Amino acid sequence: MILYFTGTGNTRRAALRLGRLLGDDCIRVLTAAELREPDRAVIEVPEGHKRLVWAFPTYSWGIPPVVAEVMKRARIGRRASAATHIMLTTCGDDMAYTDRQWRRIMHGRGLAAAGAYAVVMPNTYVLMKGFDVDAPEVAQAKLDASDDAIGRIAAQILAETPGDITVRLGWSRVKSGIIYPWFIRYAMSPRPFHSTEGCISCGLCARSCPMDNIVMNSGGRPEWHDSCALCLRCYHVCPRHAVAYGKATSGKGQYLESSDRNRP
Repeated sequence: MILYFTGTGNTRRAALRLGRLLGDDCIRVLTAAELREPDRAVIEVPEGHKRLVWAFPTYSWGIPPVVAEVMKRARIGRRASAATHIMLTTCGDDMAYTDRQWRRIMHGRGLAAAGAYAVVMPNTYVLMKGFDVDAPEVAQAKLDASDDAIGRIAAQILAETPGDITVRLGWSRVKSGIIYPWFIRYAMSPRPFHSTEGCISCGLCARSCPMDNIVMNSGGRPEWHDSCALCLRCYHVCPRHAVAYGKATSGKGQYLESSDRNRP
């Protein structure tokens, strides 16, 4: 079974491709209810499944907090407890020590953590100076290379070969040990989100939010509440580029994985 969380579609693409290569017919997304109330979530694998793949994007060189909370607090079913657990993360360039964080959580729950795998996908983070989406040709090159990378990951999983496939560019201890905690504490507020004058009140941002965190007010404009994963789907999915995050997104690009464009 592959259980995934996605914002802009990169992780969904990777999960679906991995599922096809593994012959895994059970692929499901973490729901808004599970992400908002992880204590009530129940994670189980179907009868006959012996592995559970946790698939998620890398956030500032770590696990998205909403996903980490599900891993830590959800009720793990009998078959899931006996399964082999595997990590698949998508990252723009570098996973740093995301795998170590994942293993600590798995071991803390007494779960058998096997391989940890990373796949480079197009950049989507745009909320800080110096961060923007990739040029189209760079994004396409990453997508093309990701297919081969997922093929190698699938082969290793099927062969039950020990070892990880990681993507590290250096300074991993600083990135995951210092920057990630700072980012989670100080750089994940949804408060700067707002709509600009280009908003046409289509409601696509609200319908697309994986956390059900956006509502359309009486004036037909989106409002962001506090249950935000900061996945940026609302920003990237807007057809008028009318979702902004303070001034940080001014002049920045948009990216949404092509097969994910029509998914609400």
